[in-house]
Amino acid sequence: MSASESPPPSAAQRGRISTRAFTIAALGIALVIACVVSLWASANPDGLEFVAGSTGFLDAAQDSATAGSPLADYGVVFVDNPWLSVALAGAIGCAVTFGLAWLVGRAAKRRSTDG
Repeated sequence: MSASESPPPSAAQRGRISTRAFTIAALGIALVIACVVSLWASANPDGLEFVAGSTGFLDAAQDSATAGSPLADYGVVFVDNPWLSVALAGAIGCAVTFGLAWLVGRAAKRRSTDG
């Protein structure tokens, strides 16, 4: 091998993707799951509600403090279409979760470079 030739990239270098590409792909997959796959979620009650109904104390349940919030009950209150409401709630949930994770990551990175 002459001095002008560079060595071939290793297998680890060839298969490596950027953090930005990974983040965008992961967010895209999460949005597809939250917005599309969630439309086929079961209409049956969740586990806690099922157990409360089968053991007889479901009638004693009270609404939570967030029951009147815009994203209560797996939907968006101002959207009349139930499918669109669930998909939009999933997208908003993904965006909020991603935003919080990004902020935590930024804070952790800043803290590690300061110390």
